[in-house]
Amino acid sequence: MERKLVRYIFNIALFCLPFLANSQDSLTGLDTYDFPDFRNMDSSYQSTYPFVHYEVNNYKFYSERSANFETLYRKINEMIKAKNGKLNFYHIGGSHLQADIYSHDAREFLESNWEGLQGERGWVFPFDLAKTNNPWNYEFSSPNTWRAYRSVVHKPSKYKIDYGLLGALITCGDTAITIKFKHDKTNVASPINHVRIYHNIGEFPYWMHFGADELLVWKTTHNPEIGYTDVYLTDPVDTLNIQFQPISKQAPELEIYGFIMMNDQPGISYTSIGINGAGLYTYLGNKRFEEQLKSYPPDFFAYSVGTNDGNTTYARFKPEVYKRNLEKMMQMALRANPDCALLLTVPNDSYYKRRYLNKNIARERTVIIELAEEYNMAVWDLYGVMGELGSSKTWKNNKLMRSDLVHFTRDGYHFKGDLYIDAFLKYLDQMELRESETSENVN
Repeated sequence: MERKLVRYIFNIALFCLPFLANSQDSLTGLDTYDFPDFRNMDSSYQSTYPFVHYEVNNYKFYSERSANFETLYRKINEMIKAKNGKLNFYHIGGSHLQADIYSHDAREFLESNWEGLQGERGWVFPFDLAKTNNPWNYEFSSPNTWRAYRSVVHKPSKYKIDYGLLGALITCGDTAITIKFKHDKTNVASPINHVRIYHNIGEFPYWMHFGADELLVWKTTHNPEIGYTDVYLTDPVDTLNIQFQPISKQAPELEIYGFIMMNDQPGISYTSIGINGAGLYTYLGNKRFEEQLKSYPPDFFAYSVGTNDGNTTYARFKPEVYKRNLEKMMQMALRANPDCALLLTVPNDSYYKRRYLNKNIARERTVIIELAEEYNMAVWDLYGVMGELGSSKTWKNNKLMRSDLVHFTRDGYHFKGDLYIDAFLKYLDQMELRESETSENVN
């Protein structure tokens, strides 16, 4: 009897196999999806900037499936439907990201596109106090004098510095220290009722006060191993006034590595990481990068690092080194969250020393595609969208790039932001089609 039952089940399985195979074959592969030129962008751009290759402005996959990007889509979709949940997006680069123009366009879009999903601000750093250009959408101020350090231009210090996620540090040894924060020039200012302050490792030797908002503080917790303090407020605020006072005369200088501005609202945080002049080698040298990333783990991580890595002669650029460094960065994100979706972006076309065509960008693209294939991740080919080698001159002639033929104008960054957002929306449409096809085959 048992033998007959086993044979019966085996025959049913053989009968069903072709149907299961056909159901998988009928799904549109991520690598064969036919994207439209425009999704949310104004199609009049086609006549305004006809030299742009809108047809390749999408997330390019090199395999039929991408488990991590499919997982990301389901999380986004569930969050939109339930109006519940949080996702952390990260975007890393150099000066393009320190300026935080097109990345803030993406942030504003994510905070306002879905009703009830404003989310939280994510990481910020007081570049104002470090005497370098600060993103225009927030502001830090302080009456104190600060010493500033950046991993890309590290200068001697009286103590060893292990840089963190943002690659920058400010220190102050005063007996009374004040830092103020406010949103600035932004259409969406996420409220704050939870702030995480990354500071000295070990027992934090400072008292903290929050000025007029001190009565709102209902809980404070410390993490001495990683070096941060969480402060919880009973009500949301849009500004912060934090005072630090050393517990004893022997207290070391206050070290600030960054802040995370959080709240209880569902939605997507968008953290941009950028230091002027930074390359992959810069961030790999930041010893506390990974531990800080794990403390606020990513669900999506976009890598726009390569402009400075490739800003050299053809002979000096080593594609194998660039690939090894980029892969190490990718692996850090995957260790923080194995389900994290990784978007590898190809740098913009640029000129070396304003005079020479930079053929290294195409070599970086080859490496980026190889890694996308190996890890089943996606590529956003900005180099291809621009028109490839030498296209930055055309963009400059149309007032989208500066005369250095590396950086964009403000209008250029906003246009880049429109392209970036449109590519993201095309990805969502692509995944929606795949999910609907899967449901149809199941039914």
